[in-house]
Amino acid sequence: MKKTAVVTDSTAYIPKELRESLQIHMIPLSVIFGNESYQEEIEISASEFFQVVKRKDLPTTSQPSVGQFVELFNDLANEYDAVISIHLSSGISGTYQGAVSAGKMAEGIEIYPFDSEVSCMVQGFYVLEAAEMAAVCKPPYEIISRLEEMKNSIRAYFMVDDLSHLQRGGRLSSAQALIGSLLQVKPLLHFVDKKIVPFEKIRTRKKALKRLVDLLGEDAASGEPYRAVIIHANREEEAVAWKTELEDQFPNVEFMISYFGPVIGTHLGEGSMGLGWVKK
Repeated sequence: MKKTAVVTDSTAYIPKELRESLQIHMIPLSVIFGNESYQEEIEISASEFFQVVKRKDLPTTSQPSVGQFVELFNDLANEYDAVISIHLSSGISGTYQGAVSAGKMAEGIEIYPFDSEVSCMVQGFYVLEAAEMAAVCKPPYEIISRLEEMKNSIRAYFMVDDLSHLQRGGRLSSAQALIGSLLQVKPLLHFVDKKIVPFEKIRTRKKALKRLVDLLGEDAASGEPYRAVIIHANREEEAVAWKTELEDQFPNVEFMISYFGPVIGTHLGEGSMGLGWVKK
C-alpha cells in the first residue's frame, strides 16, 4: 500500500508529542543572534527565546536550505512514496519555494508542496488534516484537494503590541509602522495575497481582543463545528483565561492554545495575541 509522509516547518508550532503521534516530519527555521544560530523547536524554545531577547538585540531569522529539504525528502523515500510538504506563507518566507526546488531534486519520491498562505498553528490546521488523512491512506491528490478546500474557511488574525518588529524585519512598510506608533493603536493584522497587512486599527488591547472574538462569532453563528486556536507570544496565562471564556461563549468551537515561537516572535514581538479558526 502506498504511503504518504507529511512534512511541515517549525513555524506551525505543533507540539512535539502531537507531531510524533501523527508522524509529522518537521524541518526547522532558525534565529540568529550575532554569530550564533539556533534551530527553533530543537535548540531553542519559545520561552527561552523571549528570555534571551530581553538581554540581546533582536535576532535575524533564516529558512531551511534547499539541501536540508533534499536530505529530508531522500530519507523519507526509504519508507514513503509521496510527501505533502506544507509551509508558511510564501509572501513572508522563501521556505515554501525551498520545498518546491528540493522536490525537483529528490529521487524516488513524489513531492507535493503546499503554500498555507498563513503561519503558526493556523498553518498547523492544514498539517493536522493532512496527517489524519495520510494515516488512513488517502492519496496525495485527495489530501491536496481537501487542503485547498480548507482555504475557503480558514481565518487568521493577530494583534501586535509594537509594530516596530514587523517594520524592522521588512514584513510591514515603515509608513504603516509609523502611523501605528503615532496613534498608539493595537493594530489587527491578517494575511491578504500571502502577505501580512493591517486589518483594522484599534485603540486598546482589550478592544482589539474583543474584535477578534466578534470576527469568530460572525462565522461560528452558523452553528457548524469549527476548530480554533488562541496563539500567544509569552502570554500563556492570558491565553488560558481567554480559552475558558471563549469555550463558554462558543459551544460549537473546539479550542486549543498555541504560541508564537522564536522565528515568528522575532517579527511580532512579546505580548502579541492571535486567533485563528477553520470549519471542521
